[in-house]
Amino acid sequence: LCHDAKSKYTSVDKLVAVHILGECPVGEASVVVGCSSPHRREAIRCTEYLIDELKGRVPIWKKEIYEGDETSVWKENVEWHEGRRRRVMVKEE
Repeated sequence: LCHDAKSKYTSVDKLVAVHILGECPVGEASVVVGCSSPHRREAIRCTEYLIDELKGRVPIWKKEIYEGDETSVWKENVEWHEGRRRRVMVKEE
């Protein structure tokens, strides 16, 4: 993912994309993406690309537990469905 982003946004110097494994308490960060570039616009676009591609390429599951209810539901991210990538929103450039 990072190699693809670096190829696409050539002025980006350094970048990172990390997703937590295991339990993540409500309100805590589960993903960190970022990059550095001499050009603000390129850094912002690269950061958007990283989070969109991470969610589109990786099946990320979360367990929702509802207050006052004894049941829970596992949900996959909507951008990844049954192993097939699909885009939810596409930004025109």
